[in-house]
Amino acid sequence: MSRRRSRPACAKSEFLDGEIGLVERALAEQVLASAQMRRLLTLPGVNFVTAAALLAAVGDIRRFPTARQLVSYLGLDPRVSQSGSEPARHGRISKQGSGETRHVLVEAAWHATRTPGPLRAFHQRVAARRGGNIATVAVARKLAVIASHMLSRGEDYAFARPSLTREKIRKLELATGAERQKGKRIGVFATKEQHQLDKQLAAQAELAYRRLVQDWQPAIKGAGAAPGRASRRPSSGQAARQKTAPPPAL
Repeated sequence: MSRRRSRPACAKSEFLDGEIGLVERALAEQVLASAQMRRLLTLPGVNFVTAAALLAAVGDIRRFPTARQLVSYLGLDPRVSQSGSEPARHGRISKQGSGETRHVLVEAAWHATRTPGPLRAFHQRVAARRGGNIATVAVARKLAVIASHMLSRGEDYAFARPSLTREKIRKLELATGAERQKGKRIGVFATKEQHQLDKQLAAQAELAYRRLVQDWQPAIKGAGAAPGRASRRPSSGQAARQKTAPPPAL
């Protein structure tokens, strides 16, 4: 009896795998044909599913004059409550708009926080104050903001890792039926030295972000700045670090 049941189950599984393969191939073809979706692939943690889902939800980026409007449309903006003259309090995200798009962005954020770069430093900074889950959602919101600027300006991610982006593109080409090369896993011509250089550049960008945040921490009370606000005139050491370190993407 168990053997009789296993055959239909295997056939069903093979059928579903085939259908999924057809969908992934069609989606890969669309991503390769879209300059905007290929541009989104330069973001860390973003794969072809994330790029397609985000662009499908956004449509024409000109519909959103500001990145804040896009974040609100995706439901990643925190709810704000305020009573009288008390300070505003930020609660959970609104969760308006497409839940599927939020899901893939949060998943992309989870992967992005595990690779060197400003996004990982941003996640660690928020996680230290609010916890890991809130920090991951904050990174998803940051990804939406960066994507908005990238699509509006027609620019790739400033701290993209070229070798990883080429791997993403090559995997899509293989999914559409491109010929595999013998002796190569996916046929990407990226040496170990190129991968190492990419990691070093990402680490430098992460360090630049950490230095920028450190330089703009609230000054000590009585040191020439109002409590809770950063000093308008950084120290000589801070100014030196800011001149030598490139501006972060966040």
